[in-house]
Amino acid sequence: MDTRDEHDFLGPVKVPKLAYYGSHTERAKENFQISRQMMHPALRDAICHYKIAAAMANLALKKLEPFAAKAIEDATQETIRGWLDAHLVISYLQAGAGTPWNMNVNEVIANRATELVGGKKGEYLIHPNDHVNMGQSTNNVIPTAMRLAALSRLYPLLCELHLLEQSYLRKAKEFDKVITAGRTHLQDAVPIRIGQEFHAWGVALGKCRDRIKGASTDLYSLNTGGSAIGTGLNTHPKFAELVLDHLKGLTKQPLVLAKDPIEATSSMADIAAFHASLKIVSNELIRLCNDLRLLASGPNTAIHELNLPAVEPGSSIMPGKVNPSVPECVTMTCFEVLGNDHMIELCAQNSQLQLNVWMPLLAHKLLESMDHLTAAMRLLREKCIAGITVNKDVCQTHFESSLGLATVLSPFIGYEKAAEVVKESQRTGKTVREIVIGKKIFSKSDLDKLLDPMNVTKPNVK
Repeated sequence: MDTRDEHDFLGPVKVPKLAYYGSHTERAKENFQISRQMMHPALRDAICHYKIAAAMANLALKKLEPFAAKAIEDATQETIRGWLDAHLVISYLQAGAGTPWNMNVNEVIANRATELVGGKKGEYLIHPNDHVNMGQSTNNVIPTAMRLAALSRLYPLLCELHLLEQSYLRKAKEFDKVITAGRTHLQDAVPIRIGQEFHAWGVALGKCRDRIKGASTDLYSLNTGGSAIGTGLNTHPKFAELVLDHLKGLTKQPLVLAKDPIEATSSMADIAAFHASLKIVSNELIRLCNDLRLLASGPNTAIHELNLPAVEPGSSIMPGKVNPSVPECVTMTCFEVLGNDHMIELCAQNSQLQLNVWMPLLAHKLLESMDHLTAAMRLLREKCIAGITVNKDVCQTHFESSLGLATVLSPFIGYEKAAEVVKESQRTGKTVREIVIGKKIFSKSDLDKLLDPMNVTKPNVK
């Protein structure tokens, strides 16, 4: 492989001749060969937006020549388009709070910008440190970029959560008049309509959406221009505000400067709090998927009140078997998010003094959770909830045979007499309805009115 000679303060470095990255990236590439998962596209774009904003700010402050600012902007736009992705070669398992990432982007932009002004790779007419990274430190680039990246993924996440909520609520209307037995402690309980179950699930998702919105507010606060530890050393007094203004234009987000850039450099509590809201969504989705799997269990030996869409054969040995594959996949995705939450908690709590050095892992897992959760909710909505049907006869049988019906009688015949009906039902195998009519506690017509599905699933005592 043809190489070119570069150097840093540690000595000479051989870099592939055609590579847009330089010596710093080459060292990092050789050092950190643990994972093949490279920089997340949203983080790439966010870092690039920062580079453009900084170049425009430095141009306005007359710290950067117009030709250099234009070359940096053009090269960065090419990077955002993905044209130079093959040269972003550093995984998220690295060192230095993300310095390898920052320098990888700096070098790629610098070499491409150098070409745009008539030079060759490695000549650095546009320098990665002196020009592309002017007024910046990894310690404000990465904290800012990870928040911008998360905000770029927030709207799709909230949209999918809203669409999933609405899908549940549509099913609630569709199944509103289908009655079945409630099951507290997985035992017979008072009646409930299938529509009420779906409505409760939808409302739970709506509350999750509100929690995420609330937890996202601190992500708009950035340590832009904070330099190495948040003090702003080696930056112009107006640099931070100018960068912020350009970032607002580039991202269309209502960004603000952090109240204390030192705190925003060292503390990742806002990221941890935001991801905790994703953990709560995951907890709820696990609960909802568990309920779907239980209510669809069977078909001949379990509850079988719901039919989930068949998306694939369920067994390599049992012909005709169909599994709840979509809820299972969604549940596994949520398990992953819960694991990511623990990693983010560890990353956040292990900041020391003026810097959190675990930001690459934190950023990667945050964006992974957002992407996977968004995709999982889309999968659940499109390939499961939208196609669910209900087995009305099974639900009616469960309603009629549930011992929980005795609770409906309790206000009229008393707790003890209702308990006797339950015992007799268990002893004889007769339903509560059969016993009550047989003992002439109620006439059939009166009992039908009393056990009307709409009557027994709302406040009914006058």
